[in-house]
Amino acid sequence: MNIDNYLLSHSDKEPEYLARINRTTHVRMLNPRMCSGHFQGRVLAMFCHMIQPLKVLEIGTFTGYSALCMAEALNADAVLHTIECDDELEEFILQNFRGSEHGHKINLHIGDALTEIEKLNETFDLVFIDADKREYLAYYEAVLPKLKPGGFILADNTLWDGKVLKPVDANDNQTIEIMRFNDFITTDHRVEKVMLPLRDGLTIIRKKCANVPI
Repeated sequence: MNIDNYLLSHSDKEPEYLARINRTTHVRMLNPRMCSGHFQGRVLAMFCHMIQPLKVLEIGTFTGYSALCMAEALNADAVLHTIECDDELEEFILQNFRGSEHGHKINLHIGDALTEIEKLNETFDLVFIDADKREYLAYYEAVLPKLKPGGFILADNTLWDGKVLKPVDANDNQTIEIMRFNDFITTDHRVEKVMLPLRDGLTIIRKKCANVPI
């Protein structure tokens, strides 16, 4: 048994409807690894149980797996907004939401993330960033003013297959921008942060409260 299987065997089981979405994603999608999957899904659900957010924003829906993981841990009066740029995924995503008792808590937005973020007149308790790596810093700056003091941002893929530790090709814009994002967050005094070696790297960012010097 490898370490990943050991972790899974000692964590909560994947709900059947999520396992079905995971299987269908691997059959239908060209890049199924973009699906959060069992272990990270349980982590996202646990974060939501701990934080108890009333308003959540997800940037990068893909097939809806991660949104549903978070939604299952939200109170009945909470709402999760999720943004997906690929309009061809819309019906598949909505079908997955309809197949869950928690799907009614989710509002799907199709379009450019930065444009859709600007339209949202909300203050969020939690933001999950898992979309175009080249835009991570732009997403961060767009959502930080909409995040309540003491609120959290979870940024996925911040280790980027370990590429952040290797020489970077000048044309590898995704790795370059992930590294730029990581370096920026490290020195941003508006927030507290910790990077976890979870799956492909997950950075937890907490916006400092107004009475904390920045």
